[in-house]
Amino acid sequence: MRSLLPTMSTKSFFISIVVTLILVMGAVSYVRNGTSISGAPGAEATAGNNIEITDGIQYIDIDAKGGYSPRKTVAQAGVPTIIRMNTRGTFDCSSSLVIPKLEYKGFLKPSGVTEIEVPAQESGSVINGLCSMGMYNFAVEFQ
Repeated sequence: MRSLLPTMSTKSFFISIVVTLILVMGAVSYVRNGTSISGAPGAEATAGNNIEITDGIQYIDIDAKGGYSPRKTVAQAGVPTIIRMNTRGTFDCSSSLVIPKLEYKGFLKPSGVTEIEVPAQESGSVINGLCSMGMYNFAVEFQ
């Protein structure tokens, strides 16, 4: 009987299959966890990780590139807030930002910082942001 792979030995064939599986599993893991300027978009943030309060104003830093990072931020309620959207070579749909609660729709600069003012929020309120296609999102929960 004639082999279907006349130029490849059985050993080479199985090695190729194993390498392919490893690459596919790595790609799936990469897509599931994602990457961004400061880490995986799925990473949880607590007060202090991406938040600073200066002169009575709370600043929340969120990176936008291939999604938003961090995807969840816990912020202090009752404080005027500025969300700083940080971009660095961002040309994907995460540069088209929508924040429904603030009636904000805009395009972020490809590189730089875009500041979005948020009035003081009550404890328990949540502000959600998403790209215009709805593929990427983030949430700021006020406590």
